[in-house]
Amino acid sequence: MKKSIVFEIVFITLFTHIAAGQNLLSESLVFHSHILGCDVKYSVSLPDDYYKSGNKYPVVYLLHGLGDDETSWLEYGRIRQSYDNAIKEKAIKPMILVMPQGFRSYYVNDYKGTFLYQDMFVKELVPFIDSVYRTIPDALHRGTMGYSMGGFGALILPLEHPEVFSACVPLSISIRTDNQYETEEASGWDEQWGRLFGGTGLTGDARITGYYRKHSPFHILSDSDPARFNSLRIYIANGDDEQTLCRSNEELHMLMRSKGIKHEYRVSDGGHDFIFWRAQMTNGLNFLDDAFNNRKYRRDNISSYNFKSAEKTQVTMYDRDGLSFSISLPAGYNISDRKYPVLFFIGDFDNAQKKEIASMINSMTEKEIMPPVLSIFTGSGDSKPLQLIPLLEKSFRARTGYRYRALLAYGSCGAEALNTALDSLRFTCVSLFNITPDINSIEKATSDKNNEVLRRTWLYLEAPADGESYKENGEAHIILRENDIYHEYRVTGGDGSFRWFIENLPESLIFAQKKIHR
Repeated sequence: MKKSIVFEIVFITLFTHIAAGQNLLSESLVFHSHILGCDVKYSVSLPDDYYKSGNKYPVVYLLHGLGDDETSWLEYGRIRQSYDNAIKEKAIKPMILVMPQGFRSYYVNDYKGTFLYQDMFVKELVPFIDSVYRTIPDALHRGTMGYSMGGFGALILPLEHPEVFSACVPLSISIRTDNQYETEEASGWDEQWGRLFGGTGLTGDARITGYYRKHSPFHILSDSDPARFNSLRIYIANGDDEQTLCRSNEELHMLMRSKGIKHEYRVSDGGHDFIFWRAQMTNGLNFLDDAFNNRKYRRDNISSYNFKSAEKTQVTMYDRDGLSFSISLPAGYNISDRKYPVLFFIGDFDNAQKKEIASMINSMTEKEIMPPVLSIFTGSGDSKPLQLIPLLEKSFRARTGYRYRALLAYGSCGAEALNTALDSLRFTCVSLFNITPDINSIEKATSDKNNEVLRRTWLYLEAPADGESYKENGEAHIILRENDIYHEYRVTGGDGSFRWFIENLPESLIFAQKKIHR
């Protein structure tokens, strides 16, 4: 009887597609779930050559957030536009996109067993899609992507069913640490989590039920042999303006790093909205395409500038009167008497690296991306920036006042640079690349709610996803975020090498010029 019903549903759905003129994009189709005892809506996007090629395709299940539905990825996420652009640029191969109705399920089975959404997804929806569409029906060619509640679903489904899914891109994962669950207000807890994991009406650690432990990504990842996840490809992205999810996503990344569970983790500009989620589509689709084709991830797609050759840029060493540093002057310096803002670069750069940085600045100045500046380079054996300020103002026409000074530190010199910047109001902004922040200094500075430096000096922290100081950088971001200290925070792909630094430098330079000319 059940086989007859399933066949009938498949036949009706196929007939609907044919009658609709073989649509490549269909919104709010319906199939009936016997497990849930209700209809489940879904939208589907098919490759352009679907009705011509006879090929089979990988499938991405796109999961929506709380309060949204099966149309949200199309209307607000603009997923078809992102997909079409990627296909046009030959960045990815064709794939089928399925967007199911998620209700308020978080894509799990509720603890009472009254709404077994995950069972429906794995036992009914996936087989149904495989029977109706020409999919490649194996785990290697199935992935998930989701935002917010859908980010939770995009992660939990492959963790609990690696035999069904092999890759996932969770965005802004709506997840909580144990402590966050324990301390959340009762109304929020009961409605959002208690109804799913048990513990409705309870407080404190009583909320950490056995059912929750069994189905929480934190506990699954913590309690399992890391080898269990070796075949799973994971790409997590979060916005640096998140509130609660700042801590939970950072701590999830820290846990996975400490357990040696391979994954990609990124933090970029943005909050909990479609502006941020749409910005992740290029890398997310590229990541899934590489996973489906069993390739190593190709690296993120980042904005690039065409810079002039470093050979045309002059960096001069200054070593007298007890002071030592390197300086690059802007174009037109010698035919002008104007004064200039100063960018201090602190790091052990060799001469070629200094010229490459200065060349980037000159090119950005020519393109009117940033103003003419004095570029000062100091390393571990050179004079400190604070010592140089009087000389630069007197002899190199540097503008006076903290507003016209920005500090950019890289590597082992960074922690000292941060402490110098926090000590007194001397810089309008401070950018820190691949440093090991002194957490005690940051906690001390943020404890003073009237701290003039943190109110007036903008901070920019950038950490490599594979760097050794992932924990300290994550903790620094959490402290600053929870104390409502304005800053920008990035986690980008790479190991923290100079090449990583130079690729990510332009955004920080734009950040500095915005503050100088605010």
